[in-house]
Amino acid sequence: MRIRTLIICFIVLVVTVLIGYKLGDTYLTGRTPVQPIEFSHVIHAGDNGIPCQYCHIYAERSRHSGVPNVRKCMGCHNVIKTDSPEIKKLKKYWDDKEPIPWVKVHNLPDHVVYPHKRHIKAGLQCTECHGDVASMPRVSRVSSLKMGWCLSCHMEKKVENGRDCWTCHI
Repeated sequence: MRIRTLIICFIVLVVTVLIGYKLGDTYLTGRTPVQPIEFSHVIHAGDNGIPCQYCHIYAERSRHSGVPNVRKCMGCHNVIKTDSPEIKKLKKYWDDKEPIPWVKVHNLPDHVVYPHKRHIKAGLQCTECHGDVASMPRVSRVSSLKMGWCLSCHMEKKVENGRDCWTCHI
């Protein structure tokens, strides 16, 4: 009787962990969080053709791409669309000398090291992982970004599993 109870508890635990892993917020494809300012990539990256790295300035030289600070946004919006309710929110962050508390869309577990700079230098386009952000009114996660998804990309592009690949993961 005791062994049977242990087996049932173990099965319930495994199923719970697997469901939690599958449905966990970290990996939700289609995750589209509401941001403190309704920033439109359609207007900025789409209509105005602003390149990703104009705002995400660290992508080319760091592990993290970074998000633009308030000064970067105010560089244009101190004269453009100043009457817009969303720009008024931006201006309040500027006046209060506070960063915008953006909600991460592409959040990875703490143990994952994703070097943006290596992937950009290898010629990977932002859209390959993030989708066509320029057509998204609100950014949504289009890829799971799980290890299997990443490895399938590496295999498809015939990335060597030698030293260069493994240095991404240390």
